[in-house]
Amino acid sequence: MKFEGDLEAEFYEKCKKNAEENGYKLNTDWDVITTAVKAICNNKKEYGEWYCFCQKRTGDPEKDKKIICPCAARARDIEKRGACKCGLYIK
Repeated sequence: MKFEGDLEAEFYEKCKKNAEENGYKLNTDWDVITTAVKAICNNKKEYGEWYCFCQKRTGDPEKDKKIICPCAARARDIEKRGACKCGLYIK
């Protein structure tokens, strides 16, 4: 699996490790993974944080902490739907 840059590869590895440590998996659909990784890395480049692309930023860094990937809603969404909102993490 290849990404376009070091930032994307770093984030992917970070997500894999986080999923394993928390009893989740990354999506088995490579298109979902690459879409999420690229979009979240774009947010990192533009805003300085790993903001999930499926959540709306308020512009208030304190409020937006809850949408840094993995976002605060991940566990609830996975339990409810089997995946987080962007689909990166699954049961």
